[in-house]
Amino acid sequence: MGDTRAAQSATSAPDFSGLWTHAALGFESPISGPGPVRNLGRTPSGQSNFNQLIGDPASPILQPWAAEMVKKLGEISLAGKAFPDPDNQCLLNPVPYIFWNFEIQILQQPDKVTILYPHDQDHRQIRLNQPHPAKVTPSIHGIPVGHYEGDTLVVDTVGIKVGKYAMVDSFRTPYTQALHVVERYRLIDYDAAKEAQTRAHKGVAARALLCRPIPTTAARDLQLEFTVEDPGAFTTPWKATITYLRSGNKEWYERVLCREHPALLLRTRSTTPTRTRGFRRPRGPDF
Repeated sequence: MGDTRAAQSATSAPDFSGLWTHAALGFESPISGPGPVRNLGRTPSGQSNFNQLIGDPASPILQPWAAEMVKKLGEISLAGKAFPDPDNQCLLNPVPYIFWNFEIQILQQPDKVTILYPHDQDHRQIRLNQPHPAKVTPSIHGIPVGHYEGDTLVVDTVGIKVGKYAMVDSFRTPYTQALHVVERYRLIDYDAAKEAQTRAHKGVAARALLCRPIPTTAARDLQLEFTVEDPGAFTTPWKATITYLRSGNKEWYERVLCREHPALLLRTRSTTPTRTRGFRRPRGPDF
């Protein structure tokens, strides 16, 4: 099996390289089965209100203590205040929280795949065709290993560190050291990508793309489906998706170092500047 995977990595691996962009302010729910915690905060049009992050504590995926934490943070948001998260505190973003980034760049090499994120110039390196180490040292990004299954890149991540603001999403849904995330990246037709984004935006808020997608139906676009498993925080494994269009940008749309411009970074995730109030400039990294 290892030799077969290595051969595919070197010769016939699908081409995911380049810049990809999405506009969803949150994770897309799967068509069926358990999905992520949803936002109870709604705009007049019925979409998720990203300026009022109220996670649903009644979500069936949540263990009681996790539901209580989601409820507590939702009450803070309902009162018109912002709660700290890895993004607005200028900390490294754990998986899958890091998927909020509206643009990514994928770099493929025979022995590894690198994913770049514009938030504070963050990145992940995924070793291909290697097992997880026998002794795992937890880190915020965890220990990812990957391989190709036909037209799909599969990334398996364990060892995700429980930091000061340990959350899998923008509602501060918590996780434990048992968190296990499996990502599956595959190319899909443009029409399928647009349909998925349209379906997602009916329930998840979207913003105007700062990263201009390539306007052509001939493009092959990218879909990430990921599975989250953590018996310490969740009652069952659950899935979510993020659908990317190929970006027409030649460079990152946002080259902002969070520690230099924290208020500016916050405004890129919100439609109003009020979420920046009450946060101090962090004095150092979280490691």
